Amino acid sequence: MSLTRREMISKLAAGTALGLGTLGLGLGWLAGPAGAQEARTVSMDDVMAAGVEDEHTLGDPNAPVTIVEYASMTCSHCAQFDKETFPKLKEQYIDTGQVYFIFREFPLDPVATAAFMLARCIEDKDKYFPFVDALFQTQQAWAFGGDPESGLFRMAQQVGFTREKFEACLTNQEILDTINVVKSRGIEEFDVRSTPTFIINGEVVAGALPFEQFEERLRKHLPS
Repeated sequence: MSLTRREMISKLAAGTALGLGTLGLGLGWLAGPAGAQEARTVSMDDVMAAGVEDEHTLGDPNAPVTIVEYASMTCSHCAQFDKETFPKLKEQYIDTGQVYFIFREFPLDPVATAAFMLARCIEDKDKYFPFVDALFQTQQAWAFGGDPESGLFRMAQQVGFTREKFEACLTNQEILDTINVVKSRGIEEFDVRSTPTFIINGEVVAGALPFEQFEERLRKHLPS
């Protein structure tokens, strides 16, 4: 039986609230823009162990630098990073074998959760990052245009979703659980507090830095 939009969104909201409630956190605490934070480091062994089986990655796993991004699809700072910084990062460091990039879901609301679920449901895995990029590029239109479910469906149609497949994806408990696990581990193990948050060879960097500033952080970890 097909679910109504309200039923789909309610189920997503319940799943997200469950994940946050277990940690005693509220959406308001998580949704603020990333500001300057005290420098800190985490173990890269722990960071890599926290990944799920279906990690979304780009580049050479043996690259000297590994960057993990925790992002939300409805985060304007994440969209800014995707538009302004990531293309240069990919061209100059990921595509040249110097950086291994891992993208992890950290949805701040049910709409972001739905977007991540759709990305995971794409059958052609080579289309995952192009779809994520398209969502970031058009974020204002689909996420904040007053009807995010219709906006997401229009975006999903561009990568082959039918209405039936769209609804099946958004009611897939296994995919929802996987996304919640990724997010929960980010909070519990690495104290991720906002999006975007990056871990660069163990150094935690919060915020959508301009490319020049991001590159400065990155180059510290490259072999001399």
